Order: sequence, then C-alpha cells, then structure tokens
Amino acid sequence: MIKKSLIALSFGGLAIGMTEFTMMGILPDIANNLSIDIPTAGFLIAVYAIGVVVGAPILVLFTGKYPPKKVLLFLMLLFVAFNGLFAIAPDFNTLIISRFMLGLPHGAFFGVGSVVAAKLADKGKEAQAISIMFTGMTIANLAGVPIGTYIGHYYSWRYTYIFISLLGLVTFLAIYYWLPKIEAHEDGNLFGQLTFFKRIDAWLLIAIISIGTGGLFAWISYIAPMVTNVSHINPDNVPFIMVLVGLGMFFGNLLGGKVADSISPTKAAILSFGSMVICLIVVYFTAHIESMAYVMSFTTGLIAFTIGSPVQMMLITSAKGSETLAAAAGQASFNIGNTLGAFFGGIPIAMGFGYNTPVLIGVAMASVGVVLSIVFLKFYTPKINLI
Repeated sequence: MIKKSLIALSFGGLAIGMTEFTMMGILPDIANNLSIDIPTAGFLIAVYAIGVVVGAPILVLFTGKYPPKKVLLFLMLLFVAFNGLFAIAPDFNTLIISRFMLGLPHGAFFGVGSVVAAKLADKGKEAQAISIMFTGMTIANLAGVPIGTYIGHYYSWRYTYIFISLLGLVTFLAIYYWLPKIEAHEDGNLFGQLTFFKRIDAWLLIAIISIGTGGLFAWISYIAPMVTNVSHINPDNVPFIMVLVGLGMFFGNLLGGKVADSISPTKAAILSFGSMVICLIVVYFTAHIESMAYVMSFTTGLIAFTIGSPVQMMLITSAKGSETLAAAAGQASFNIGNTLGAFFGGIPIAMGFGYNTPVLIGVAMASVGVVLSIVFLKFYTPKINLI
C-alpha cells in the first residue's frame, strides 16, 4: 500500500506539472486575450524555465536549516500565491513577472520532496518512493493538462490557473496532515551545501541530466508537426497522440523506480538512455508509417521517462550533506535539458529538413547521456555514500 505521505508529495507533482505544461495548450488563448502574437506569448514558457533554474538552488540554500515539512508547506504557499497572481494579472508584463515567480518553487519542491521521499521509503525502495512523487507530474501530462487546456479554451485561461491554485491548496493540506515531521539536516547551514559544486562528479551529473534528457525534449517538442506532416495523422488526432505519450510516461516513471532499486541508479540510467537512443532511431525510420506513430508515441514516452528516478537517486546518494541542493539542481538541469532539446531540435527544421529530423538530435543527446553515465559508473559510483 502506498504511504499517504508519498501521495501528498505526488499531489505537488500534479499541481506543478499542470502549471508548467498546461501553458503549451492554452498559449493561443492567452495570446488572443492579450492581443499579442504567439512568439511573444511563448516567452511565458521560457521565463518559467528560467525561474526554475534560479529558484532551485537559492530557495534550497535559504531554507536548508528548517525542517523539510515546513519548507514544503512554505514552497506550496508560494506556489498558490504566484498562481493566483498569474490568474489575475492585468497585462503581459505582470504575467511575465508572475510566471517567473511561479518557476521559483518548482525545483526546490522536487529537490526537498525527493530527499523526503527517500527518507520515508522502505529500505531498498528509495527510487520507487521518488517515482511515486513524480507520478503526479505524469498524471498532469495524462489528464491534468487536457483538463486545464479545455477550461482555458472554452471558458478562460484565468480559470485554469485558479483551478491550479486550488489544487495547490489541496497539496498544502495533504502535506500538513499526511507528512510526518522530519528533523532538519544537521549540516543544513546556508552555504555549507555549496561544497557539492566543488566536485567534478557534481558537474558530471548536471551534464548527464542537462544533455541526456535533451533527447526526450528534442523529440516531444516537435511531435505534433512530425505526426501531422510526416506520419500524416489528422490534426484532430494529435490530442490522442499526447494522451498516449502521457500514458507511457506514467508507466515509464514507475518502471524507472523499480529498475533503479533493482540494478543500481547509475546502471538504470545507462539502460534508460541507451533504450532511448534505440527508441528514437526507430521513431526516425518509422515516422512515415501512421500506425507506428501511435505505437512509438506510447513506447517512447515510456522509455524516456524511466530516467527520472535513477538520476535523482544518483544526485542524492552522491551528495552526502548536500542531498537537497543536489536534488534541486537536478530539477534545474531537467529544465536546461528541456531548453537545449527544443533549441537544437529546431535547428534542422529551420534549415529546411524534415519534421522527423529533431529526433536525430535527440539520438545524439541521449547518446551523450549514455557515455557520461558510463564515465560516472566507472570513476565515481564506488565513492557514493548511500542514504
């Protein structure tokens, strides 16, 4: 039976996932409402990622001396407040500011939450506990984002973010009542955790996540034009494609936790990135087959999302005394991977190549993830201090 404390953390994953990813679905509605073009509205996506990268280390550093439960409650209050501000923002400038502020608690919540989940887990099941927290984000992609997009399109995008704020309040209450008290780390002083970044293996882990996960985002960022222009799927069926991707992510996230606990997080990461390479190659060569587009949407979503729990465990177990900061840095690195994958994936399209060519960029980035993970396994894994 899943512990209620882990369910409380998964509620946070659901709320944060909806905040981040629903924006893609309602971007045209925001643009129409504010009388701006789509590229301008797109800054709301980029500025959120910047907020995550900035907020993750800063909020973790300044809250490290407090008990994790209080920190999570504080971060969720910030989340509710900034979502509310975003929902009532009168102009685009206020939206940009509030969207940046919305990104601040994202990485810190998952950083603190990952460490808490690992501490609450039964021995030998730490990665699976972390995967339960991230299940909330996969459910956001599977169900939350379509619901938020529907509300935003047929009623108002502002109602969407009011709904997400209410979900944040539910998360706050769940954490308050279901999460047990955990003592603050005795070494949780303001800057003591920064010693983690003096080590080569820390930057190697950041590179693994920032580059390797770019393979996922190079694929998913351009999946809609690929399936409509190369696979010749009716645009009306694209939402179904995204549901298949979300369903694959849901099961892949849970599978990744089990594999990481079974064969070690680093070996699981190598397996995940390697499988992603193979999967993306299959996508490239079968993209013109309509039926395969459906099959590979689910399969690629499943394979790609097995990476989440293993890399979080790699960060936590290699950062003795700086676990929370390391886990938060991992979330910042995921967002860097999102940015890099989308940017580099768009280059071949801009050069006039087919809409399936971003997948080859994904193959290259995931391959780098394999190589760097092997280097980490060979030179740094023996030095890991397990929780």
